[in-house]
Amino acid sequence: MVRRGDEPGPARPIAAVPRPAADDPTWDRLEDQITWYDTKSSDNQRRYKWLKLLELAVAATLPVVAGIGSPVLVTGTLAAVIVVLEGAQHLYQFQERWITYRSTAEALKHERYLYLAKAGPYLRADRHQQLAERIEGLISQEHAKWTSSQQQAPGRQEDR
Repeated sequence: MVRRGDEPGPARPIAAVPRPAADDPTWDRLEDQITWYDTKSSDNQRRYKWLKLLELAVAATLPVVAGIGSPVLVTGTLAAVIVVLEGAQHLYQFQERWITYRSTAEALKHERYLYLAKAGPYLRADRHQQLAERIEGLISQEHAKWTSSQQQAPGRQEDR
């Protein structure tokens, strides 16, 4: 790379941008929400994948059990287990929550990086206020989506 004045030599390292003060409620909220959404996304991803793998295993077992002449009770029970597993997936919406929470976590991380780099919407002097407003906007959007999904399925009682 070339430095100022077209002088040959190594480029200067970019100085690290200092993080906000330790007792900054906005920064604490951002970090807390990134952690929450990241954790919930991972939990829902794991639950969704385990549920689907279990469903696939039972579904793959069903024709084998039927083919070897197992009692009707066994094949019927396996079929019922598949229905219950699919119903649980529909009821708890693990895949949808995984995707929604991951999206929100990544959007919050994006805001954090822009803020630390003093880029995008954080070029102005009121950048800290801008950060607080954008964090709350992202969280409010996700909460509105969650509320809407809960209203569409009135039988669900589970909290976020």
